[in-house]
Amino acid sequence: IMPGLFGGFGNYFLPILCGSSELAYPRINSISLLLQPIAFGLVILSTTAEFGGGTGWTLYPPLSTSLMSLSPVAVDVIVIGLLVSGVASIMSSLNFLTTVVHLRAKGLTLGILSVSTWSIVLTAIMLLLTLPVLTGGVLMLLSDLHFNTLFFDPTFSGDPVLYQHLFWFFGHPEVYILILPAFGIISHVISTNYCRSLFGNQSMILAMACIAVLGSLVWAHHMYTTGLEVDTRAYFTSTTILISIPTGTKVFNWLCTYMSSNFGITHSSSLLALLFICTFTFGGTTGVILGNAAM
Repeated sequence: IMPGLFGGFGNYFLPILCGSSELAYPRINSISLLLQPIAFGLVILSTTAEFGGGTGWTLYPPLSTSLMSLSPVAVDVIVIGLLVSGVASIMSSLNFLTTVVHLRAKGLTLGILSVSTWSIVLTAIMLLLTLPVLTGGVLMLLSDLHFNTLFFDPTFSGDPVLYQHLFWFFGHPEVYILILPAFGIISHVISTNYCRSLFGNQSMILAMACIAVLGSLVWAHHMYTTGLEVDTRAYFTSTTILISIPTGTKVFNWLCTYMSSNFGITHSSSLLALLFICTFTFGGTTGVILGNAAM
């Protein structure tokens, strides 16, 4: 999903929406594209190396840090695949940000950029802030596995929960990294089909910025069962539920754009966008409930 929504649509639409002829660094863009299949191949290879990783997709220690496990080589391969994918994503993010900052058309200020452009910009910023944390976490896994470090070994004052914090600090923003470009595409589809700007265009951009900020501060709601103290659970619960406010703003603005138009739902794309809004609203409602630590 991510190479398609962020990389694919970003590469195609960002120069058009910014009024530039090309992205800032075409060669870096090409390298980041070529690294993606390599990373994908390494991750798939990890399922067949020896007996497969056997660690789950989260790579939690001690399953991933013990040489006594079935296949430490599979852990090596999937970690290298994640590192390669991270390098590709960081290069793409830097490329997009440089294009928006330096190659915009004259007179096109940041305040009047489209929602689609801002979705790519905010996604790139989130990637640059969170990917290094995941990279550090998986490198610590490798060093525990092969170089006798003890970051995650509780026998020697290590802490396996530390890895969970490092992993989910990237893992939760990643879901917003996936959905923010989709928000931009849906906004673009609705705006184009009805030949008008979105209702509350600036508030849509601010709502996405709020989602990006809050989404980077709620990672431990994936860790309620690890023994977090009451105050910590209360903070992550309240912040998780708080994300529903900017999300609700976006949903109402989309619906107001539909309702204020003189056209009906005449295109399949506008119908599919409406179905996306309905699906996303139902899913977001369950998130408000399940975000409670007491649940």
